[in-house]
Amino acid sequence: MSASPATQPQQGEPPDHAGVIAHPPVIYAASIAVGLGLHYLWPTSVVPGAWGAVIGPVLVLFAVVVFVSAVRQMLAAGTQVPTNRPSACVVTAGPYRFTRNPIYLSFTVAHLGIAAWVNSLWLVAVLPVTLVVMSRGVIAREERYLAKKFGQAYLGYKSAVRRWL
Repeated sequence: MSASPATQPQQGEPPDHAGVIAHPPVIYAASIAVGLGLHYLWPTSVVPGAWGAVIGPVLVLFAVVVFVSAVRQMLAAGTQVPTNRPSACVVTAGPYRFTRNPIYLSFTVAHLGIAAWVNSLWLVAVLPVTLVVMSRGVIAREERYLAKKFGQAYLGYKSAVRRWL
């Protein structure tokens, strides 16, 4: 893990956070709710037979493991997890060695796991919209914030590690 010092905003400066459009868990929960609602109205399967009952829980479990690992790394580095809080450093250890967004990757995998588990094509169909919202309204804003706050420490990390996988 790399720890770049946090800077405190001066009076008149913008808040010290990324300014995302909504909290990522809320974005994913809304997407899952819409997908489940559509599935309730017009059930359409995504996986054949009982495969979803096997694949779904495995994906959800994997997502939970990645999520817990990512949160632990952030807390161990002494930085904030919520997007509306200041970042104290650039975290590069644990799952952050493989993806700059392991928490969002875990939300995406969990979304797919739930889709397989309930066997819903609708849950899969709403995911691309969610990913566009995340990419433009959350991740792009976080990247600008981190680049401005940590400069080369973040830019070097960004050039070495992929956004997703």
